[in-house]
This record gives sequence, structure tokens and C-alpha cells, in this order.
Amino acid sequence: MKSYRKELWFNVDRRMDFINITPQVEHEITASGIAEGLCLVNAMHITASVFINDDEPGLHADYKRWLEQLAPHEPLSRYDHNRTGEDNGDAHHKRQIMGREVVVAITAGRLDFGPWEQIFYGEFDGGRKKRVLIKILGE
Repeated sequence: MKSYRKELWFNVDRRMDFINITPQVEHEITASGIAEGLCLVNAMHITASVFINDDEPGLHADYKRWLEQLAPHEPLSRYDHNRTGEDNGDAHHKRQIMGREVVVAITAGRLDFGPWEQIFYGEFDGGRKKRVLIKILGE
């Protein structure tokens, strides 16, 4: 079995945004030379997420509105975590809801997706450099 590791780095200006990283993941699968296996993609920061869904702008707007209703950024006093001097208590909650990672099968050297599925990086506390790990295992 072969193993391949790559990091993607992001510095998103907006506080909350979603970036389709499917092309970068597909590139790394090709670079790995692995044709059959599994691909793990995970956020390496506790205020960011990796998830799979449709690349549809209305859905992304719905997610942003829904997440802000569930865990609004303000008032900052809403979160005990912010008493530590941080202002990102909401971002931790948003990450928990959207998830840390995805695992996708690799078949014939390609992501083995269902219809419309794409991989996204979700940012919930933008303005800082953060990374995503791609780990590919297989033959």
C-alpha cells in the first residue's frame, strides 16, 4: 500500500466562506499515482471545516444564513470562549456542525462521487492562514 500526503493553505479574507477544493484534491490524486484507495481531506484548524455537497450558490447562501442563525457571531458576550480574548466562539460551533473531514473512495484514479458531490473548505473565522490535509492511501 502507498501513502501520499499534501497540505493546502488558505487565507480567506471573509469571516465565513466556502471554497470548492475538488480540483486541488483531484490534482493530488493524480500526483499520488494511487488508482484504488481512499482519500481523506480534513481541516487542520478548529474554526474551519471540510464537507461534501453541491456547488450551488443558493445552497451556500442558505448555509451561511442557517449557520449564522444557529451560532451568530455577535454579541461576542454570548460565548464563554470569547472571555479568553478570542472573538471566534461562533466559529467553533459552526465547524462542529459542518464537520472536520471527508473520506472519499478512489476508483480508477478518480474520486468516486455521487451526482453533484464536490469537496469544500469552509472558513468560519477568516483572516488567518490555515491548512487542509490531503492523505491518500491505496495502490
